[in-house]
Amino acid sequence: MTNTQTTMTNVMSNDQIKSKYDLQERTSLFSEKVIDFCRKIKQDLVTKPLISQLVRSGTSIGANYSEADEAGSKKDFINKMSIAHKEIKETKYWLRMIAYTMPETKDLSQKLWKEAEELNLIFSTIIRKTKNNAKSPNSNDQ
Repeated sequence: MTNTQTTMTNVMSNDQIKSKYDLQERTSLFSEKVIDFCRKIKQDLVTKPLISQLVRSGTSIGANYSEADEAGSKKDFINKMSIAHKEIKETKYWLRMIAYTMPETKDLSQKLWKEAEELNLIFSTIIRKTKNNAKSPNSNDQ
């Protein structure tokens, strides 16, 4: 492999960069990965409710982000983002419980947990900055 080829394989494509920073796309992809993950888990008396909870919380993140993105005020935006943020934390919990219950899912659970944690950090920052901007004296939309 030439140096140019090596460099090209180490650089993210425009689509990859866009999806990393486009939260609508990123939360949708996360939801899809959660659904795919849950479909692979053998259902029994213990895993069935865990799967159900994970699907609900994991797909709710993107739905609430979509609502926040269309919010009519900063207060509404913060409220919807806070709900999405809580759903991220819940999703991390259910991923942990599934990894505990089904040790063979641990690697994929950890990958999903890591993406959820990244979304958690991003949403926390957005909420904090929006709240700080809403408190500024120049803000008319509270």
